[in-house]
Amino acid sequence: MGLVDGRNAVVTGAARGIGYEIAAVLCTHGARVVVADRDAEAARAAAARLTGAGGRAVAVTCDVTVPEDVDAAVHTCVSAYGSLDILVNNAGVTRDATLREMTLDDFELVVDVHLKGAWLGLRAASLVMREQGRGTIVNISSLSGKIGNPGQTNYGAAKAGVVGMTKAAAKELGHLGIRVNAVQPGLIRTAMTEAMPPHVWQAKEREVPLGRAGEPVEVANAVLFLASDLASYITGTVVEISGGRGI
Repeated sequence: MGLVDGRNAVVTGAARGIGYEIAAVLCTHGARVVVADRDAEAARAAAARLTGAGGRAVAVTCDVTVPEDVDAAVHTCVSAYGSLDILVNNAGVTRDATLREMTLDDFELVVDVHLKGAWLGLRAASLVMREQGRGTIVNISSLSGKIGNPGQTNYGAAKAGVVGMTKAAAKELGHLGIRVNAVQPGLIRTAMTEAMPPHVWQAKEREVPLGRAGEPVEVANAVLFLASDLASYITGTVVEISGGRGI
């Protein structure tokens, strides 16, 4: 039996990258997953890959800044599988620029997707989970929200906000049987990070005590742990998956 056998999950931003890996690991460990992503075609393709590998997954188009889309993703999970046991607020976007160059639109977009989007997910999922008397929510923050990165005042602010929101929600929802935690990935090998110039990538790797970048599956395994009964007495925590960078 898997660690989340028979449970039902929504993962936002799950069509690719870390989100897809989270969905895949949850499927491998027995969960049924709703792949929620703004890119409808990519979401359907991701769900098909998961199903082809022996998992159970359905796709739903979801812009996490739109309340109706978030509500629909939650309701799809309940109608398709019978309950919502796990929500992973993973959807994200970057619009890096210095303070002098960053536009207000780019600041607001990043904050809306990461912070407002996670709040909408928390709200929608908690309304279902409180009636069930159980559930677990994992928010994806970032090491940038702890240590900051030049050119990411929007992203750092949003990801730090996710941490505060996680702790507040954990206190608010704990008595209802709902656990809320966050993970903070550091330098993780994805298509986005590998687009960095080689000298920038190498400089960032040198900052990691373990001497290498992380892999998406290493983030997914931490999410799996927090979503499972192995973490049954853990709520309001922030787990860093950074190889020691930022300690």
